[in-house]
Amino acid sequence: MTRASNPRPPAPSDAWLRPVPLTGRRVSLVPLTPDHAPDLHAGADEDTYALLSRGGPEPRSVEGWASYITRLNALPTRINWAVLVEGRAVGRISYSEVRAGDRWVEVGTMLVPSAQGVGVNPEAKLLLMDRAFDVLGANRVHFKVDARNARSLRAVEKLGAVREGVLRQYQVRPDGYARDSVMFSVLHSEWPEVRAGLEARVEAGR
Repeated sequence: MTRASNPRPPAPSDAWLRPVPLTGRRVSLVPLTPDHAPDLHAGADEDTYALLSRGGPEPRSVEGWASYITRLNALPTRINWAVLVEGRAVGRISYSEVRAGDRWVEVGTMLVPSAQGVGVNPEAKLLLMDRAFDVLGANRVHFKVDARNARSLRAVEKLGAVREGVLRQYQVRPDGYARDSVMFSVLHSEWPEVRAGLEARVEAGR
């Protein structure tokens, strides 16, 4: 049986491409700008660089991070937020691709080590998924995860997303490696259960 799509009328297309600030209990999301480069540079480690997926040189300096952010913001169907905890940028979360006509967004997340495993990820995803489903009227939110990134695979599985398959050699990294991407999704009909799980994790701080 085909699952019902979102009965909410979709928001206007320009709303899907607007990075409005979003505030949770501990985490705030604000439009990502080069001003966040010093925090991201200070928090990054080798694993951070190893898993960055967009083309161009690795951002190994404050200036490099600023250029990296500028490149991300120039992509026409991508919207980026800085993830703030106590006013400090500890990562970025994005609608990596937006398809308002098809009523879906892709969510991608990068957090520095200090923000991993401490409840930041579920709250940031809760904020963006709530906006997608309950404000924009999305039918679907999906995630493409580097097949080598065991931590992110576990995080998306824990979220309750459905694993759809592997896109083989889907994206070429800055070092020339053609990564496999594992595709997961959450549909509007599945969102209430997923949201309840995320809210419980936020409440518990994990």
